[in-house]
Amino acid sequence: MATSPRPSSRPATARRRVAAKTAAKSATTSTERIVESLTTAIVERRLMPGTKLVEQKLADIFKVSRTLVRQALMQLSRDKLVTLSPARGAFIATPSVEEAREVFEVRHLVESALIQRLARTITREQVAELRAHLRDEQAAVARTDVSGRTRLLADFHVVLARMLGNQTLAELIEDLLSRSSLISLMYQSAHSAEASFAEHVAIVDALEKRDAKAALKLLEAHLHNVEHNLRLHPRVPDLETALKALAE
Repeated sequence: MATSPRPSSRPATARRRVAAKTAAKSATTSTERIVESLTTAIVERRLMPGTKLVEQKLADIFKVSRTLVRQALMQLSRDKLVTLSPARGAFIATPSVEEAREVFEVRHLVESALIQRLARTITREQVAELRAHLRDEQAAVARTDVSGRTRLLADFHVVLARMLGNQTLAELIEDLLSRSSLISLMYQSAHSAEASFAEHVAIVDALEKRDAKAALKLLEAHLHNVEHNLRLHPRVPDLETALKALAE
């Protein structure tokens, strides 16, 4: 009597591998979404330094497991945006005065070199891109769009970095800007936002003329003013309110 051939286990194994890869990819995507949402909320000053990040509440907001939330918080901790305490839990980091000085010192060093190099290489197309960005900034400031103007005013510096074609530099600037946002414990005033926009316009004018000396002087004055205008008045909104729109 002929025996039937045993069904191969390879298809099942392959399916399991595909399922495992899909699950891992989904978990990574979910973790990245939490990281990006929290980072955006910090940069846009929806979440202030000192805000407690409750794992279960975050899991409910993003509709994921606490394990994925914990992974996201660990990554944010490595980026110095979140402080993890075994006894107290997770909090948006609260930089010390010394840390604040150090962050702005690094920004001065990095962005000063950046602006001088860009002044020598900037193209007409890049100037046009900056002008378009400035129009968006102006519109956000005019309509008192706090989160929008905060993001655009910060992104101006990232746009400058990307124009040099150095992705590592752009990522460094983004990291410094995120940490700079932590230093400010209240929303930027409309007056400060208008001043920052005007300073950005002057910087672009100097870049268009390829005047490296003027661009450097204007950038250094701008960073000094941003640092000088920081205020230390904590404002901690509800966690769910700050993240709900970003989690959808």
